[in-house]
Amino acid sequence: MAADQYDLVIIGAGPGGYTAAIRAAQLGLNVACVEKEPALGGTCLRIGCIPSKALLESSERFRETKDGLAVHGVRAGSVELDLAAMLKRKDQIVTTLTRGVDSLFKKNKITRYAGLARIEGAGRVIVEGEQGSTELKAKNILIATGSKPATLPGVELDGNLIGTSTEALSYAEVPKHLVVIGAGYIGLELGSVWNRLGAKVTVLEFLDRILPGMDSETAAEAKKLFEKQGLEFRLKSKVTSAKVQNGQCKVECEGSEPIMCDRVLLAVGRSPNTEKLGLDAIPIELHKKGFIPVNDRFATIADGIYAIGDVIPGPMLAHKAEEEAIACVERLVTGHGHVNYDAIAGVVYTQPEIASVGKTEDELKSLGTEYRKGTFPFRANARARTLGQVDGTVKILADAKTDRIIGVHIIGPHAGDLINEAAVAISFGASSEDLARTCHVHPTLGEAMREAALGVAGRSLNI
Repeated sequence: MAADQYDLVIIGAGPGGYTAAIRAAQLGLNVACVEKEPALGGTCLRIGCIPSKALLESSERFRETKDGLAVHGVRAGSVELDLAAMLKRKDQIVTTLTRGVDSLFKKNKITRYAGLARIEGAGRVIVEGEQGSTELKAKNILIATGSKPATLPGVELDGNLIGTSTEALSYAEVPKHLVVIGAGYIGLELGSVWNRLGAKVTVLEFLDRILPGMDSETAAEAKKLFEKQGLEFRLKSKVTSAKVQNGQCKVECEGSEPIMCDRVLLAVGRSPNTEKLGLDAIPIELHKKGFIPVNDRFATIADGIYAIGDVIPGPMLAHKAEEEAIACVERLVTGHGHVNYDAIAGVVYTQPEIASVGKTEDELKSLGTEYRKGTFPFRANARARTLGQVDGTVKILADAKTDRIIGVHIIGPHAGDLINEAAVAISFGASSEDLARTCHVHPTLGEAMREAALGVAGRSLNI
């Protein structure tokens, strides 16, 4: 069979893959993208970031209407949950956005192939689809196949009562008791959704803290707030077994009594999607945890084959994949492209939100880096008061010698939006003095950022 010819073939149409395809097309390349799922957008758009945020928003509206409007002088009366309508709204948002990616492909003249891709060597990709095999030839191949939920020995996933985030996005009814294994951002977000809707939620975590990798002081504050909301945490819990027995779930932890519940969510992280790509034949030797080794140009050991996003080392974040996509493609075409990993933020979309960028205090202490710290509570912020959302703090860490901002950690209202200012500051090498001297609109939540920056020098105005 004759092979279809392209400048670049991308495997995977998630945030990294479709962003790479669009940028490459903008730069004049003839681009093809292979995706095995019927809808474009990858895990993030279809069964991850977007549907979970839709449910987080809807469930928070439900909770506030039920319990939080009286203080504003609003009497809602009887409040009922229509879970089917909530799930339908979530699905409609996903459908709209996946169709949007499809439109972008057409607009940028990107050829889409539906099926499983297998790399047959330098410049050759075989796509196995419903219509049979198609051979693609390309000057360059980019792997952007993303990740999948990690498993845990002894946890017997049945795709229903014991499942991953995929199943937890579509429970047909609110569980009476949901056990979440893992206190990372996925477990806390989805645990919060079902807790707000009426489920008893027990979170089991192997470590002695929640939110591994985040600033420990911020995580400790978050745990207290989650407990006030009704989430139960059992730290230092090693789960040895989870299985379905007589229509119920039985979860066993080392050294404690079994927990009986009606649903289990396994949320212990994600693993790179690298199976069945033909990497062993190239050959590309994977890291111990399954990641594809790349250099600073995102190039693998195999000539003309690149990788970005969740399949390479680093935080598994959609926006990180997008930045790598742009940098990789621009390097291919222009010779230039860079990602500042110190300025890539992470957000937990709970209530309140938790956001972080740069170094944590824990990291700075372990590195022996001298730093100064400024904090400011949202309780002292006028806008937070008017919103009725006063829990949380902004923390800014600055280098003791240069005053450059090297870390910002926020727990509070709209932290996910506020963190972008911090990312810009770090990207441009701003000092805490720069942020403190920048006039912030009053009254806004952003003033808490300025106050924390003033606090680095011990001169906050409103505390």
